[in-house]
Amino acid sequence: MLTPVPSKPHTSLGRVLEDLGDVLLEPVAVGRTTRKQLGGVVIHDPHDESEFPGRAVVLGVGVREHDEVVRLLHDVGARGAAALVVRSPVTPTPELRRVAESSGVALLGLARGASWAQLAAMLRTLLAEGDVGDVSPQTLGGMPSGDLFALANAVAALLDAPVTIEDRNSRVLAFSGRQDEADPSRVETILGRQVPERFTRGLEQDGVFEKLYRDHAPVYVDPSRYDDNAIALPRVALAVRAGDEVLGSIWAAVREPLSEERTQALVDAAKLVALHMLRLRAGADVERRLRADLVSTALEGGTGAPEAIARLGLLGQPSIVLAMGLLGTPASEDDLRLAADRQRVADALAMHLSAVQPRSAVALVGDVAYGIVPMPGNHADCLERSVRVATTFLERTGRRAAAAIGIGPLALDGSGLRASRDGADRALRVLLTNGGAKRVATADDVHVDALMLELADLAAARGDVATGSVARLLAYDTQHQSQLVHTLRCWLDAFGDIGAASAAAYVHPNTFRYRLRRLAEVGEIDLDDAGERFAAMLQLRLLPRDRQTGQPPVEET
Repeated sequence: MLTPVPSKPHTSLGRVLEDLGDVLLEPVAVGRTTRKQLGGVVIHDPHDESEFPGRAVVLGVGVREHDEVVRLLHDVGARGAAALVVRSPVTPTPELRRVAESSGVALLGLARGASWAQLAAMLRTLLAEGDVGDVSPQTLGGMPSGDLFALANAVAALLDAPVTIEDRNSRVLAFSGRQDEADPSRVETILGRQVPERFTRGLEQDGVFEKLYRDHAPVYVDPSRYDDNAIALPRVALAVRAGDEVLGSIWAAVREPLSEERTQALVDAAKLVALHMLRLRAGADVERRLRADLVSTALEGGTGAPEAIARLGLLGQPSIVLAMGLLGTPASEDDLRLAADRQRVADALAMHLSAVQPRSAVALVGDVAYGIVPMPGNHADCLERSVRVATTFLERTGRRAAAAIGIGPLALDGSGLRASRDGADRALRVLLTNGGAKRVATADDVHVDALMLELADLAAARGDVATGSVARLLAYDTQHQSQLVHTLRCWLDAFGDIGAASAAAYVHPNTFRYRLRRLAEVGEIDLDDAGERFAAMLQLRLLPRDRQTGQPPVEET
C-alpha cells in the first residue's frame, strides 16, 4: 500500500500574472479567477484528446481568430482548465469576456516576441515551487524557500530598480516586476530568458565579468561605453557566492549609482539569494535522484516496479519508452562537462515532454535519458506520434544538443515497460553506432541492424575470428599491404555493379576487375555462389571496425 502524499501548495493565477505580467503575459479577460490555483501546463493540439491535469494553463499555439478563441474557451473550460493563453494582440470583445466568465477560464495574451517554449519554461518554474522535498512551509529570510521570483521583487523594492537574478551563463533564473521601466535590452533579455550574446561579448571584452567574479563589491556598468541603442540605463551587478563558488549574479537597471545604504542592501540581499539558490540546487538534485530511482525501478520490472509506476502517476497508462543519448562523444571529453551536458539535454527533454504529455516521466539513468510517455487514445498511431514528439524536440534543440532518440514498442501497462525500454535501447545503440546519420528511430525501424550488433557482441564474447575466404583475404592484405577485403566489400555493397563498386574504391573499372579476379583466387571464393557471398558479407559485417579496411591504397595495378 502506498503512503498518502500530503497535498502540496500550488501557484495561483494571480501570482503568475504578478511575476510574468510586465513582459510576457497580459490579462485579456480574467474576471475573478486570479485566485485560482494552477495545476500544470498543456500545449493545445486540436487532434489530441488526451486528459488535462486539473486547473491547467493551456497554451493556444497558433490560435488567432476570434471564433477559434471562443470555441477553445468553451472546450478547455469543459475539461477543467484554469487559463488559456493565445498570442497577442487579442481584442477583449464583450463575447470573449462573457465566454471567459461563463467557462471559468482566464484568457491571457502572450507578448509579441516571446516564445511559447520560453513561456512554458517560466510557467513550469513557477508551478514547480513546493514540489521538492519536505512540503511543510519553509522560509529563508522571511520568504518561501527557493522562491527566486519573490526574492527578485524584494530586492527590486530595496533598490527601487527592476532586477534580474542570473546564473553563471547569464541565463535568467528570475526577474522582478517593473521591467517595463528598464530599457529595450532588458526586455530582450527577459523575453529570451538569456542575456543576448552581443551584450555578454561586450561585457567580457570590457572585463566586467572578470571584475564581477573577482571582487566582492557591486560593479557599475556605464551604458555609454557600449555602442548599442538598446542599452539606455546603467547596470549595477553583484556576484552571488557560496563560499568561494560563484552561483550567479544580481543585475539591477538603475538611473544612477547606488547610495551607500542601497549598496549595502544589495550586498546583504546577495547572501540571501545564495541561500535560496543553494536550496533550489539541493532540491533539484534530490528530485532528480528520486525520479531517476523511480524511473529506473519502473523500467527494470520486478517486484518494486508497480509501486514506482504508481508513484510516477503512470499506473494503468499505456506508455512508450524513449531512450536518448549524446552523439559522437569524444573519449577525451571532460567528465564533469559531459555529465552536465547530459543533464542539460535530459532536463530539456523533460520540459518538452511535460508540455506535450504532462504525465510523462523523464530521468537520466547512467548515460541515457529515459522518458516514459503515456499514450492515451488511439494505439494504432502511437508510434507515429512518439516519432513526431522526438523529432520535434531534436529540431527545436538543434545540432547543439547532438542527441539521438530510440523509441521502444507500446507497453499496454506497467508490465510491458521493460520490453519497451529494451527496444528503445536497441534503437538508440544503432543510432549512436551510425554516428548520427539518422537521429530518431523505432525498434522496428532498425530491427535488422540491432540484430547484427547483437551478433557482433556474441562473436566478440566467444572470441570468434574470421574463417574461410575472408580469413585468407585478411592474411593476404596484412602480408602484402593490399586492399582485397576493401575490394570485396565495395563489390558486395554495390550488388556486383562494377561501375559503382570501382567508384567506391576510387579506382578505374579495369583495375577493379583485376582486383576482383585476384581476390577470388587468393580467397578461394566463388563469387557466383549466393551462399558464399552471404557468408562473406556476414563476416565482414561482424568484424571489428579496426579490421575493416576502409581506405584504398595510394596506387595498385
